[in-house]
Amino acid sequence: MASIFTRIINGEIPCYRVAEDERFIAFLDVRPLKPGHTLVVPKKEVDYIFDLDPETLSGLTLFAQKVAVAMKEVIECNRIGVAVLGLEVPHAHVHLVPITEESDLRFSNPRVSPSPEENERLARAIGERVRL
Repeated sequence: MASIFTRIINGEIPCYRVAEDERFIAFLDVRPLKPGHTLVVPKKEVDYIFDLDPETLSGLTLFAQKVAVAMKEVIECNRIGVAVLGLEVPHAHVHLVPITEESDLRFSNPRVSPSPEENERLARAIGERVRL
């Protein structure tokens, strides 16, 4: 069965798309730690990030860097935190989270609920700045 991310990639489930190319996609997390929390996902469905072939893994990192740079231009924060957990969805992905302090990247923190309008604004603003 296809992962939820594959279903998003295939257009079966809507998302707030930030950026996309032929190999990768970035979209806002539906349960964000902070507004703008973005997931970067290879379109090739592989469960564990370190099972990706070297070319895809390096491409994922470079794509995530471009998204993170754009996020930093849009969202007031000290850094864009990076996390790879890999347990919640069986499809490799990278979390990019705007952070002001280290504790902002704790996945045990309460999740925020930006409005649909705020998510649309953030996805559009970040996407306009991603340089693919």
